[in-house]
Amino acid sequence: MKLSRRAVTATALAALALGGTLAATTPASAATTKPTAKAAAAATYNGACGSGYTVIDSTPVGNSGKVFLTWNASTGKNCAVTVRNAVGSRINMRVTLDALGDSDEPAVDSGTYTSYAGPVYVEGRDSCVAWGGTIGNASAEDSGHCS
Repeated sequence: MKLSRRAVTATALAALALGGTLAATTPASAATTKPTAKAAAAATYNGACGSGYTVIDSTPVGNSGKVFLTWNASTGKNCAVTVRNAVGSRINMRVTLDALGDSDEPAVDSGTYTSYAGPVYVEGRDSCVAWGGTIGNASAEDSGHCS
């Protein structure tokens, strides 16, 4: 059987077009994909308040970390700790916790730390609390938990 040159050319072009379509729809291999930038790690509660304390709230401190507010139902105490996103060189840090409406001074821990400030504790039964923290030049405050 004799094929015309035109038929052979048309078949070859069809095969090339099909191959190009398959190549265009095949996912790129891992070696040719660009890596994505990993998001900065977010601060997580480090357990510094001790056993029996459960995180009930947190407040971001700029982009540097968080202040965590915890509660221990068996003792009736609140605890707060300011935690950095990542351990680093010493930096000014602070955590405050205040039982609103009582005559006691707020519980405060401040200094130059590498990972966290605190923990600080206040009696939390029958009161509302306010908490705050500072990491370097960033600071934040929050309030509202009442028991």
